[in-house]
Amino acid sequence: MNSSAQRQVLARAATARGESLAALSRLIGRNPAYLQQFVTRGTPRWLAEADRRKLARYLGIADAALGGPVAEGMVAVLRIDAGASAGPGRAVDAERRSEMLLDPGLLRRLGVRPDTASTLRVEGASMEPNLFDGDEILVDRARRTLGPRAGIFVFRRDGLLSVKRLRAIGQEVEVVSDNPRFETLVVPAGAIDVIGRVVWLHRALV
Repeated sequence: MNSSAQRQVLARAATARGESLAALSRLIGRNPAYLQQFVTRGTPRWLAEADRRKLARYLGIADAALGGPVAEGMVAVLRIDAGASAGPGRAVDAERRSEMLLDPGLLRRLGVRPDTASTLRVEGASMEPNLFDGDEILVDRARRTLGPRAGIFVFRRDGLLSVKRLRAIGQEVEVVSDNPRFETLVVPAGAIDVIGRVVWLHRALV
């Protein structure tokens, strides 16, 4: 991946995370204008290894997307550069798509095919303590069927992207937030467009 593409990836990832380039510059111990100059002017031409790795971990993107080495044997899965709200829902007008590299052994253990896997970010507090704001979740788009036993799913309702615990109750769906401060809803099954089941998560330690 060339330097221009890396700069675009960084700019998109920062926007998706809701972080300014100045804040990310401070995160890696640089002056506030450092990453702005990198993105707009290409100075420096390449990110230092330590800076690149710290940014990749914090933003939840592959190190290779910012110029790091591509790990042999890794597989690329779809990454939706948008957040699934763990709250009332999030409107997503234009989802930017990129790739994340994952260990194929992890996918095999989870029973997920690379072509049906996607990752996206959690936004909000309604699924705490199981999912926190900023967590990156792996979604299996092949698992869309709801049953009497609840599972955590990403779905759309009224055009809003959400992640909640869903359970089928006849012709209705129970929509549960793990955080007891948020209400439980029961809605018609036709009101829910299930995207896939959440099967794994990772979170940055900063």
